[in-house]
Amino acid sequence: MTDLALVKAEARKAAFARRKAAHALRDGRSAAFLSQVLGAHRGVPLAGYMPIRTEIDPLPAMAEAAAHGPLAVPVIAGPGQPLRFSRWHPGRVLRPGPFGAQIPERDDFLIPEIVIVPLVAFDASGGRLGYGGGFYDRTLALLRAARPTLAIGFAYAAQEAERLPLEKTDQPLDMIVTEKGVRAFPR
Repeated sequence: MTDLALVKAEARKAAFARRKAAHALRDGRSAAFLSQVLGAHRGVPLAGYMPIRTEIDPLPAMAEAAAHGPLAVPVIAGPGQPLRFSRWHPGRVLRPGPFGAQIPERDDFLIPEIVIVPLVAFDASGGRLGYGGGFYDRTLALLRAARPTLAIGFAYAAQEAERLPLEKTDQPLDMIVTEKGVRAFPR
């Protein structure tokens, strides 16, 4: 394992502990600011995610957004490949996908212009540390090469790190939304 890989592993370990503690204190209103942000983008193709383990839950905001435009969730095609996004709406039949996330039973893919990104940690400049598979980095790079794509990190405020061990391939966030507020990172 390289030095950078070790530093990232330690950063993830610390961030997972902070996220777990924040998740234990959740109050059911964590998606309020996310709903406000998405309300300003009604009708724009959007991708959210189905929360796993201690990830902050975007589903209330996604349910609101689905009433106003196309919404999808990520589908992992395979290791080293970008994500694809299959249409989702409340009540849609789901099946288990990789890593425990639920995905639509039938694929109906779309290309989002806004992606709500789950994460392990973020920093004050919009840097993001994910799980280490590179799925969102590959996907955001591909989407951004085709057209402007807004990447909104959604996390507990406690997941903020002072500094993150980032690489050139790590795609930055345009915005971070937490249960405590919203920060934009103009690029």
